Amino acid sequence: MRILAYSTKPYDKPYLERCLGAKHEVRFTERRLTLDTASLASEFEAIALFTSDDASAPVLEKLASVGVRFIALRSAGFDHVDLNAATKSGIAVANVPEYSPYSIAEHAVAMLMTVNRKIVQSQLLMQLQDFRLDTLTGFDVHGKVVGIVGTGKIGVAFARIMTGFGAVVLASDPVRNPEAEAIGVRYVQFGELIKDCDIISIHCPLNDSTRNLFSKDRFLQMKRNVVLINTSRGAVVNTNDLIEALEKKNIGAVCLDVYDKEKGLFFEDHRADVLTDPSFARLRSFTNVLITGHQAFLTHEALTGIAATTLANIDCWSEKAECRNQLNQPDLIFANNAVQ
Repeated sequence: MRILAYSTKPYDKPYLERCLGAKHEVRFTERRLTLDTASLASEFEAIALFTSDDASAPVLEKLASVGVRFIALRSAGFDHVDLNAATKSGIAVANVPEYSPYSIAEHAVAMLMTVNRKIVQSQLLMQLQDFRLDTLTGFDVHGKVVGIVGTGKIGVAFARIMTGFGAVVLASDPVRNPEAEAIGVRYVQFGELIKDCDIISIHCPLNDSTRNLFSKDRFLQMKRNVVLINTSRGAVVNTNDLIEALEKKNIGAVCLDVYDKEKGLFFEDHRADVLTDPSFARLRSFTNVLITGHQAFLTHEALTGIAATTLANIDCWSEKAECRNQLNQPDLIFANNAVQ
């Protein structure tokens, strides 16, 4: 089968080549899927997408018109795909619900400890040969109250690490995970969690109920020295309200691996560009904000798992077998009419 993989980069292309290229004819492009680049898929039955791609309704309609019938997502999240439009357009969509939850959980912990122990600032001072410790005081995670929003596999992996530190772990999730409760995580209401926690880590998906979940009113209820970590999706946090909370010193520190306006920004080389996003510039100006460019997933184990599951999903679809990762049931009538 012929497959076009959008948004491929030097870090993930070798993994995809080894898995997909062994069984299928695959073409790779570093370009993101947009309305303008959808025509590149005109000779392909299936495409493979990443989180930076745009699979909105107009794009999906164009993909369907050129013969695309399957989208293999290289991510667990699918908020960048209009599933209703995909269904109506006769395009099946499958995701990678799990690859390495440890990659994201461990990155969240790395960000926490980096911002807490002032590692970036200490290295800058080291380069200046300023060996004073006056501005580098952190805190023990041991004994602190850590809140986890979303207790899927990633949230539980983060909880295990935090219990290893000796923290008290609270969680908020509409569905309780027995694995979390088995390691001593206590479920509480979201309002209680944000008031009581010294550290809050976000591991929930982006949907209608979680969009802007963290906004002005919530920031005002938090402890003033709280550390907020977001490795899920940028739009779970209202960026403008977060900036206001930082300016008013209503929050201690922030770790962001995701950003609500990251499309076209992250994963690209902008060294020769003038960045015109004032919110991103303001976030980067705070010394108590640590930002990484959506790299939490970037481990050998995670990239291997993503490629393997992407291949399995494509194989299931091409062989007309049941795919447990398929997210929708496409409108076959539309599909049949579109190819005539």
